[in-house]
Amino acid sequence: MPHIYLDNNATTPLDSRVLDAMMPYLTERYGNAASRSHAFGWDAEAAVKHARKQVAKLIGADPKEILFTSGATESDNLALKGAVEMLSKKGRHIITATTEHKAILDTAKYLESTGKADVTWLEVDANGLLTAEQVKAAMREDTILVSIMMANNEIGVIQPIAEIGAVCREAGVWFHTDATQAVGKIPFDVNELNVDIVSFSAHKIYGPKGVGGLYVRRRNPRVRLTPQMHGGGHERGMRSGTLNVPGIVGLGAACELAGQDMSKDAERCRRLRDRLESRLRGELDHVALNGDEQHRLPSTFNISFAYVEGESLIMGMPEVAVSSGSACTSASLEPSYVLRALGVGDDLCHSSIRFSVGRFSTEEEVDRAAETIIATVRRLRDMSPLYEMALEGIDPNSVDWKSH
Repeated sequence: MPHIYLDNNATTPLDSRVLDAMMPYLTERYGNAASRSHAFGWDAEAAVKHARKQVAKLIGADPKEILFTSGATESDNLALKGAVEMLSKKGRHIITATTEHKAILDTAKYLESTGKADVTWLEVDANGLLTAEQVKAAMREDTILVSIMMANNEIGVIQPIAEIGAVCREAGVWFHTDATQAVGKIPFDVNELNVDIVSFSAHKIYGPKGVGGLYVRRRNPRVRLTPQMHGGGHERGMRSGTLNVPGIVGLGAACELAGQDMSKDAERCRRLRDRLESRLRGELDHVALNGDEQHRLPSTFNISFAYVEGESLIMGMPEVAVSSGSACTSASLEPSYVLRALGVGDDLCHSSIRFSVGRFSTEEEVDRAAETIIATVRRLRDMSPLYEMALEGIDPNSVDWKSH
């Protein structure tokens, strides 16, 4: 039986239409976009300019506000480090959340540990949500940047970005959002959302790996970032390096397709997600949804299967591709820091699985996955004395275990 891919938050397959757009720039149209003296360079420059327009249109931006990077991790690093260095004379206080992607968490911790920034870490509620009031309450006179992700990669929860952005705008504080899981999947307009800096990536929206972007607002406010890479002054002087023309063409094509297909893709993903989720929650007991049920991506849900080790479940059904957290941290056996932030106990953190359907997922795959997951959970629980105790109404946590 073919494998079933339900890990689209980790990466997505390359859309064949994106590959078709990229292929000429991988073969005969190989010019350097910075070569201004001949037709090969002009051709590459025109392709990059067109891609910039495609990306900008998707998020309601001006093409001049789009910088190309190697991916969202680089974009996040440039956003935080670049803003902190640029505004160092104004202040050094930044605000972020404990449930951010590692690219934000680790960058903020680096800035904190080197004394370049003071960081306020906001806690989310039991559903994974923040409020604009929390951000406002955390503001100080020396606050220079707020960074809150739009949609969480592990639980799919969508934050009230427009409201948070309005608070930042009123306070005159730059607002960055890591929108890697949002751009191309749900409506996103930089002006409606009051954002100043936005990170995103091609491979989350059926584009190639190794290319991403950063939206940097040019007016009201005018945002400038201190470059973190020097040599050539590409991308308005904020990100040097020869442009990855095939990748950028792929990102542009992926953004154009995402804009065209967004409502259709979202409705299809929502239907498949709900179909899988309702079967799992309907046919298995002791399961819990992690994260807010209303404010979430149409493609994503995260469930804890009590009395089953998540890694054992994944190993027990190798034909179904899912993950027990972010792809960047799923190699670790540490409980998910995102679920811990929601107040989920370590036992349920260890039994959690993230499911994320995509553009190419099918009803047949979802049904086959549901049957496989249900059968595997039941098989593993049959071997679990803790599950047996739970069925008898005994809380395993109330037992005074003795060692021998």
